[in-house]
Amino acid sequence: MAIEPYTSFDVPVAGGSLHVGRWGASDRIVVAAHGITGNHRSWQGVARAMGPDVSLVAPDLRGRGLSAKLPGPYGMRAHADDLVAILDHLGLEQAVLAGHSMGAYVATTAATARPARWSAVVLVDGGVALPLPRGVDPDDMLAGVLGPALARLEMTFASRAAYHAFWREHPALTEPGAWTADTEAWLDHDLVGTEPELRSSASLEAVRFDGRELLVDRELRRAFNDLRQPTVLLRAPRGLLNQVPPLLPDELIDPLRARWPVRLEMLVDNTNHYSIILSSRGAKVVASHLTAALP
Repeated sequence: MAIEPYTSFDVPVAGGSLHVGRWGASDRIVVAAHGITGNHRSWQGVARAMGPDVSLVAPDLRGRGLSAKLPGPYGMRAHADDLVAILDHLGLEQAVLAGHSMGAYVATTAATARPARWSAVVLVDGGVALPLPRGVDPDDMLAGVLGPALARLEMTFASRAAYHAFWREHPALTEPGAWTADTEAWLDHDLVGTEPELRSSASLEAVRFDGRELLVDRELRRAFNDLRQPTVLLRAPRGLLNQVPPLLPDELIDPLRARWPVRLEMLVDNTNHYSIILSSRGAKVVASHLTAALP
C-alpha cells in the first residue's frame, strides 16, 4: 500500500514551536506519540497500514527531531500539553490517542489529565509503570533499561550510511521484517549536524529527565489505572534488545487485572519493542486497532 500524502507543520507551544507530521487528509484523526529517543517518523508504517480514510498526526516530542530545540520543562505533563495544543491548532474537540513506548506514558497522562479531549486510547508496549526495585537508583535503572540508546546520544557518525550500519547491528532490528524503508525514514529524520559529525537529534537532558520521571513520579505511575476512555493495550513478547522477558511481562501485567482499565489487551506475536510498529506485520496490527477505535 502506498504511503498516504504526507505534510508537516509547526504548532505554537510553550517555549517555541512543535514540529508535527501528518499522513492523510481525512478528518478522522489519530494523534500518536513516539518513544523516548524516537521521532514522529516511527509511525510511518502504521500510517500506511491505516489507509486513506484516516489521518495519523504525530509530533516530534519536545527535545527530539525537529522539536529538539524546544526547552524544558520536559516530562509527561509537558508532552501531554503539547498534544492538546495540536488538537487546538487543528480545531479538533477530540481525537483518538495512541502512544508507543514512552509515548504510551504520555498518552496515559494526557488521557487522564484532559479526558474530554481523547475519545479512545491505544497503548503500544508501554503505559504501565515499570517496578523500581527497592534500593535501586532510578538513574541506574534507566541506564539498564535503555542501555545502548543512551550511549548513542553521545556518539557521532560519519554518514547516514554509517548510522544505518550502526542500527542494523541492533538486536531488535535484525529479526526478519524489522528493517524497512520506514525504518530508514525514522533513522534519517533523527540525524542532525553535518558529515562527518552527524548525531542523534534527541536531547540527552530530555531523555534522562523523562525516563527518570517515569520511575519516580507516583501520580504519573498511577495514570494507567485512572483511564476512563475505551483503551487497548498491545504488548510485544520481546523487549528492547529482542530479548525475553519483554518490557511488559506477564508478571507485571497479571496482578493489575483486578483493577484493569483496558477493553482489550493482546500480545502481538513475533514482535519486539521496536518491530511492533516498525515491521509490516506489527504496523498492520497496531493500525487495525487504531482504526477500530475511531468513531
